[in-house]
Amino acid sequence: MYLSVIIPAYNEERRLPQTLAEIDKYLGRQKYESEIIVVDGGSSDRTSEVVQSLTSGMKNLKLIEVKGCAGKGQAIKEGMFQAQGEFRLFTDADNSTSLDQIEKMWPEFKKGFDIVIGSRDIKGAVLDPPQPFLRKIILGGGFKLLRKIIIDFWSISDTQCGFKLFSARAAQDIFPRLTILGFSFDVEVLVLARELGYKFKEVPIRWINDPESKVKPKHIIKMLWEMIKIKLNLIKGIYG
Repeated sequence: MYLSVIIPAYNEERRLPQTLAEIDKYLGRQKYESEIIVVDGGSSDRTSEVVQSLTSGMKNLKLIEVKGCAGKGQAIKEGMFQAQGEFRLFTDADNSTSLDQIEKMWPEFKKGFDIVIGSRDIKGAVLDPPQPFLRKIILGGGFKLLRKIIIDFWSISDTQCGFKLFSARAAQDIFPRLTILGFSFDVEVLVLARELGYKFKEVPIRWINDPESKVKPKHIIKMLWEMIKIKLNLIKGIYG
């Protein structure tokens, strides 16, 4: 197994079929063996049933159901545990970053990087359409500033893009140590990577803005608290 594609899903019965069809179509053109893992984080709609109904036509599609899921971080953590790929990518159910963007990442692994992450904030990135002012300045800019001040994490421009590729070795080392299971899990993943000595690189991606994004202004408070927890873990040496 060369590539595992992990998709966290919560109440995604409407958007998932098209996303899965596009991912399966792309993977079908590749020469390597792959799998698609959808992790249903306790949906109240028919997400699991929809995914299950597609498995007959997509032989590489697998479903994991996590009851009482604590958040996106836990869903991805569970997916990483069960993935078999030499490389393991997580991407969003809305397909905001199409899977063909992974082609920009492979060359970085040949250069010795262990983790390659998609970025919407570095030169070469394309946002279609551009993010609304509230999301870009308040959610995006505000979160970045807090992250840099609290955690002293200045080396990454975009920690929150939901398109990240890991070597199996890095994934197996990092995700069992994950303690933040909400929206700030991305930050903890990269902090863990830094503290454990893994090399990571940002690459620009094409990103389609989805007005139905589940990250809302109210979440910034919870994310702030999660970053404080990460800072305390750093002070305690938990990640060492």
